[in-house]
Amino acid sequence: MKVLSLDTSTLMSTCAIIEDGNLLGEYSLNRDMSHSERLVPMIKSMLAELDVKLEDIDLYTVAIGPGSFTGLRIGAATIKGFAHVFNKPVVGVSTIEGLAYNMPYNEIVVPLLDARRNRVFTGIYSWEKEELTSIEKPFVEDIDILLEKLESYPSICFTGDGAKIYREKISERFGDRARFAKLGQEYCRAVSIAELGVKKYKNGDFQDFYSLVPEYLRMSQAERQKEERAEKNGN
Repeated sequence: MKVLSLDTSTLMSTCAIIEDGNLLGEYSLNRDMSHSERLVPMIKSMLAELDVKLEDIDLYTVAIGPGSFTGLRIGAATIKGFAHVFNKPVVGVSTIEGLAYNMPYNEIVVPLLDARRNRVFTGIYSWEKEELTSIEKPFVEDIDILLEKLESYPSICFTGDGAKIYREKISERFGDRARFAKLGQEYCRAVSIAELGVKKYKNGDFQDFYSLVPEYLRMSQAERQKEERAEKNGN
């Protein structure tokens, strides 16, 4: 089974193709360009290099958030378009779960994605018998409140861009109990989304092009501003 996977949750654009447990190709770019400019050319280039056509893909997987509102919409719209045209199933995978999946063999993994205003998108995961298990599913939290919540764990591995932003604060609080992902592990990777997507598909957890939707976990800036204006106006 050939699987095409995308992740545009953050500034990183990443796409991958796997087949029967083997990675055929993966492209990742972290540049000052919009996903709308680079995503489709990346996919086309990867397909051409592998001599694979979109109609050869059996399953599409995509990171559905949390993360950048615009990035999530672009990734979801792209994968939904492919699934619609070729009438293939699609699996949505949590960005946070995908980041945790980058860090095997660590007892407790806490991915952190910057949500601004001292907040992070996060989740708490553990590895049990080589299977990633969710202790707490993705949520958004103030970084200081989150660190208090994690105090009881003897050892924690942090990953994601939020781990880089708040590394000093985390290190001051946890000392040697805190470990951090290496460069190749701390960014979103399409191959992790693909592997998780295959697991979900085999368990019957998949969608079609119509039902797939991003998971934002919070209102967009425009929605928050609208709500704030309504509160000021007494509505």
